[in-house]
Amino acid sequence: MPYIQNTDADRAAMLAAIGADSTEDLFAAIPAELRLQEPLPLEPGLDEAELRRRLGEAASWNLPAAGRPNFLGGGFYDHGWPAVVDELAGRSEFLTAYTPYQPECSQGTLQWIFEFQSMIAELCGMEVANASMYDGASACAEAALVALAATRRRKVVVSAGLHPHSRATMATYLRHQGVELVEAPLRDGVTDWTGAVDGDTAAVFVQQPNFLGLVEELDPVRAAADEQGALAVAAVAPVPLGLLRPPGEAGFDLVVGEGQGLGVPLGFGGPHFGFFAARQALVRRLPGRLVGASVDRQGRRAFTLTFQTREQHIRREKATSNICTNNSLMALRGCIHLAALGPAGLEEVACLSRQRALELRDALCAVDALAEAFPGRPFFQELPLRAAGGDDAVRRFKRAAAAAGIAAVLPMSRWYPELDGVFTLACTERTRPDDIRRLAAVAADVFRLETAL
Repeated sequence: MPYIQNTDADRAAMLAAIGADSTEDLFAAIPAELRLQEPLPLEPGLDEAELRRRLGEAASWNLPAAGRPNFLGGGFYDHGWPAVVDELAGRSEFLTAYTPYQPECSQGTLQWIFEFQSMIAELCGMEVANASMYDGASACAEAALVALAATRRRKVVVSAGLHPHSRATMATYLRHQGVELVEAPLRDGVTDWTGAVDGDTAAVFVQQPNFLGLVEELDPVRAAADEQGALAVAAVAPVPLGLLRPPGEAGFDLVVGEGQGLGVPLGFGGPHFGFFAARQALVRRLPGRLVGASVDRQGRRAFTLTFQTREQHIRREKATSNICTNNSLMALRGCIHLAALGPAGLEEVACLSRQRALELRDALCAVDALAEAFPGRPFFQELPLRAAGGDDAVRRFKRAAAAAGIAAVLPMSRWYPELDGVFTLACTERTRPDDIRRLAAVAADVFRLETAL
């Protein structure tokens, strides 16, 4: 055991204490034919210089999103953030802090969480928000649990335009709870709610913009939920809210989302954070943490955890959720990011992301074999296109883009088999006009060859 620093004498003493003659005796319950009979085929140990070289070589295989033109989206986007986000979030008071289980001793942490909650509530047009969730998908699933408990019904209707990760997470949460999970289909890229919502429905879920990047109408969703006494739930991305109407203004009961676009790197898939906002009437059903403002004995402003409905603070059978904490450091980055940008800055980021998507549409649709997948439908940041050659042509385009050093092309048939030849491209404020021209040139070459064949 070369990587365990116990000496032979240490091991002999421990074996004697437990009454074993050898280390092999500890594994006697495992059949001999299943046990390794020879040393593992490991290379000899490396000196420090060689180890650093080897690790550097392995690290070079990674291709960070910011290191090349990136048009991939699907719910996670290559947004930038002000330098102050890294500077403040990297301070030791935040970076090394653990969950504040003794909250009154963590006033600084509780204050920024309170500010985070306030900004999320304002962004979503809601009255209250919690301290953050693990991610957008689990936030959706927790919203379903809130709705089921609030209405005492056993059916949840979700738009097929809801992110596939969110739909899969909801299915996992609800699988063994006797809940019917129904998908309202997409028609021409947006949700068709016809006949989907009835008197047994606890909640109606819509994503804005949807997974295809198309803007959904919120008022019909709210009306359908109201007619049947269900809760209306919107899953949103934060940057589009710099331009689009907040769901709270449309009368929605719950608003959840993925916060990665707020000062959080893509990070090869995580960690990110989710957010969860609600009407005041549902405050006691919110999952996770909620920080409130009060005053101490000296009349000074103070912050404290309140309405603690998670299992670690009350009887487990009374808990509304088993989420243990909030994604604190990532949510802190979102808080600093929002504070640094302000409403005008967030609107500017949204406008620039939208403008680049319009430029991308014009450049790509100039290629003969490409066209908008849903012409006339408003889209935001994510552009759905259709290739005349179907999925085979889409795959060739994706490979050609990768060969040119461009991350692009997300085929939709992976989740929607009926959308053969449809793919999405995403833009952010970091997308450069030169990147768009490069991608358009790759598309022209690929589809010129397709036409020739």
